Amino acid sequence: MTTSASVPAGPESAIVADHTVTDRLVEANERYAAAFTDPGMDARPVQRVAVVACMDARLDLHAALGLKLGDCHTIRNAGGVVTDDVIRSLTISQRALGTRSVALIHHTGCGMETITEDFRHDLELEVGQRPAWAVEAFRDADQDVRQSIERVRTSPFLLHTEDVRGFVFDVKTGLLREVDPA
Repeated sequence: MTTSASVPAGPESAIVADHTVTDRLVEANERYAAAFTDPGMDARPVQRVAVVACMDARLDLHAALGLKLGDCHTIRNAGGVVTDDVIRSLTISQRALGTRSVALIHHTGCGMETITEDFRHDLELEVGQRPAWAVEAFRDADQDVRQSIERVRTSPFLLHTEDVRGFVFDVKTGLLREVDPA
């Protein structure tokens, strides 16, 4: 098993005629910066909410949640699971930047439902070094949302755990479904 992502051939390739995707991103940033004006805001989210979600490219969180620039802190990772690093980010978000609410968002059809912790073992065999992190794969998005809610609610580092809610985003309909934490 190889754990490296394959680069598609043809027009979808990451490198097209010595022009990489990153080159295109930098060019897009130059166009953006040419019309940019300082919005005059600081790092404190206006809505005082932190959203933890999967990194899946199908989730446009701001659009799906009716958020604008400056409304929230967004923390994303594979699966949207609450890891030690998510707790670190939430702690800074709450203690230094004033957030009070946490929304946890998983989604249907998540890739974390298709792999196992064997991924980590296979990676070690491939590269000769065991990753220090857990894969955090899961089979049931609802159950993993419940686990994530519990991790947030029981963290000794977080000051505000009374408004922690979890959801599953349906990638086919765009709707959120709230998960009962019990």
